[in-house]
Amino acid sequence: MSTLFSPFTLRAVTFRNRVFVSPMCQYSSNNGLPNDWHLVHLGSRAVGGASMVMVEATAVSPEGRISPADSGIWSDAHAEAFAPIARFIREQGAVPGIQLAHAGRKGSCSLPWLGGGPLGMESCGWQPLAPSASPFDTGHPVPRALSLPELDELEARFRAAAQRALVAGFQVIELHMAHGYLLHEFLSPLVNRREDDYGGSLDNRLRFPLRVARAVREEWPAELPLFVRISATDWVEGGWDINQSVVLARQLKEVGVDLIDCSSGFAVPNEPVPFGPGFQVPFAARIRAEAGIASGAVGLITEPAQAEQIVATGQADVVLLARQMLRDPYWPLHAAKALRADVQWPNQYLRAK
Repeated sequence: MSTLFSPFTLRAVTFRNRVFVSPMCQYSSNNGLPNDWHLVHLGSRAVGGASMVMVEATAVSPEGRISPADSGIWSDAHAEAFAPIARFIREQGAVPGIQLAHAGRKGSCSLPWLGGGPLGMESCGWQPLAPSASPFDTGHPVPRALSLPELDELEARFRAAAQRALVAGFQVIELHMAHGYLLHEFLSPLVNRREDDYGGSLDNRLRFPLRVARAVREEWPAELPLFVRISATDWVEGGWDINQSVVLARQLKEVGVDLIDCSSGFAVPNEPVPFGPGFQVPFAARIRAEAGIASGAVGLITEPAQAEQIVATGQADVVLLARQMLRDPYWPLHAAKALRADVQWPNQYLRAK
């Protein structure tokens, strides 16, 4: 029996296995609207056997995008455009999820294949927003520090995005509190230099991310799961770390979050990340054991036996695959064969099974 291909239930949603597709930016939207590329990209991963397919970091406001080509959900038109994508994913037996995000000081950048550098106002860019007026790196614009009324407005933006995600047909929301984007910026002492109730002590730095999580949980139906992606460490001395992440995870559980998706890094440039197979799995294991909440392992998980070992030994409840799913949209079907698990193939593909 394969643990990786056993069902997993959170609230009223049952996932057919423990293989989730991580949110991966496609930089292919027009004014935040998804299109045929997203339908085919995300839909093919659902056809390929994953149990949950997560839409990329989707901005709750126009200035919350990383690039002008990011997806968004700041209007009813965006929810309408996402509806056929969510419906198709669900029709293939997978759970459709969406990651709600705000890029913070890392917003207003060009596409990765065009260099990924900051965009000025003359190049369709915008003024980035952040907890503090500190740029991400040399050559990046100085962000405008958010005022207290703007924090209220941002909370309302996340609430509205959650409402639209439900209308679009998504069954999971993930809040993006990782990778140096806005909510992570509030958490990290390397970035958050505020001197009010939202900066300084750990409790203060937790305050706004917890506000957002609480607001989204209030809008999201009780029967549907809520995830949070965190950077478990900044990989820099004096930064955000795994001990603080455990504290955050415990408080997120109290708010009603169901799973912590454990990534790491990218709050500051040039951090010494020790990349290697499964290098972030220990974070998922600690969060699961010490915070008493379901966790997801992500990062250089590529082999079926590796993924099986992670969930079978209780290091995480699920694995989230990103680049490996770009290489092979049908990775779950191939992994099931390697692990001798009998899984349902799409009827249209049975002749190849």
